[in-house]
Amino acid sequence: MTAPLPIDEADRKAIVAAVAENFDAQTSFLADFVRIPSQRFEEGPAQDFIAAALRARGYEVDDWKIELDDLKDLKGFGPIEGDFSRARSVVGSHRPATVKGRSLILQGHLDVVPVGPLEMWETPPYEPAIKDGWMNGRGAGDMKAGTVCALFALDALRKAGFEPAAPVFFQSVIEEESTGLGALSTLQRGYRADAALLPEPTGHKFSNAQVGVLWFKLKVRGKPVHVSVAGEGSNAIMAAYEVLKKLHALQEEWNARKGDDPVWKDVPHPLNFNAGKIQGGDWASSVPAWCDVDCRIGVLPGFDLDKCKQEIVDCVAAAARDNPFLANNPPEVVWNGFQAEGWVLENGDELHEVLSSAYSDVFGDEMMELRSSTALTDTRFYELYYDIPAVCFGPKALNVHGFDEKVELASVQKVTETIALFIARWCGLNKIEAA
Repeated sequence: MTAPLPIDEADRKAIVAAVAENFDAQTSFLADFVRIPSQRFEEGPAQDFIAAALRARGYEVDDWKIELDDLKDLKGFGPIEGDFSRARSVVGSHRPATVKGRSLILQGHLDVVPVGPLEMWETPPYEPAIKDGWMNGRGAGDMKAGTVCALFALDALRKAGFEPAAPVFFQSVIEEESTGLGALSTLQRGYRADAALLPEPTGHKFSNAQVGVLWFKLKVRGKPVHVSVAGEGSNAIMAAYEVLKKLHALQEEWNARKGDDPVWKDVPHPLNFNAGKIQGGDWASSVPAWCDVDCRIGVLPGFDLDKCKQEIVDCVAAAARDNPFLANNPPEVVWNGFQAEGWVLENGDELHEVLSSAYSDVFGDEMMELRSSTALTDTRFYELYYDIPAVCFGPKALNVHGFDEKVELASVQKVTETIALFIARWCGLNKIEAA
């Protein structure tokens, strides 16, 4: 194992001081970033914002349109439902004249989830508000703050008079919330490094494992009749409800399979089934003839995705047999997003040691807490399919995917310091000669 590269104490203090001196600018930059709506298929202006920031800093910028045909045969691909024609990835590259250390990918996603009813937000979701040391706004926590931490960590190194002594690729991606194809596109494009750091909102924890996810649409059909003779028809919405109860029971069967797994045995209920979106029917006085439900279910590392998909299909078929109409008109399962394996970091001792040393300098603790995540991130692509050790480490956030999402600004500053010192110890430093 290669130990963390040494940093002179005066240089360490200069880097930390540079983060502090830039933090007002960093907070303002984050607020501007949060102001840009970047829900699925609407990420273009936010990508423009990041690309401009990278160009202004002198990085080599690669900004390209993602082609599904380039990705569809790669491991980790998930099917897209919707207009993907404007999808882009952006990478800013730092390439030092003299390479002494290890290369690094810094990846952040800028896609955010829908905001829901605006009246249920304390403050408008795209008007960032700072209150009691927290910044509110959709995407502030997940994960625009982390992306900005990584960018301003690089800024701090430059302000302190240094550059990373190894290539660093700053990657801004989309689709993390639905397929992961943004991250996959950067790998298809050829970007590689000795490690990847994703500053997701982990609350200062080192995330070393995560579940996988399957997305699907449940399509249930019924027999429409006038509500006055409802018994002569078949209500697709009510039938869908019965099928969903069976899928919820399947979730419990899968959770029971964790057994004595050393990573997951102490994690309560790591796998969750969610019926996240429902549409159906055409008229209040007509028995509904259709119901579509967008669903998500977690899978543990080691689960065979094809077998899991078949179990879902079999579960739906079994539920249909209990309904006289569905028995002869079975529901359809359509795969429409994530088809992602779970992941456990297997080759991360060196990465953990170097990040822990930076963490200790900032937080004063000996060791970061490990976290097995019941959510999904892009880390899986790097190690599972490309042998690149990857980790999530980022700031404290609350109400992620909920109303009044927020990130703690003091945490953002500490994470920026930690990432800056991590880069210094992982990549090494070259002194920038004064012009």
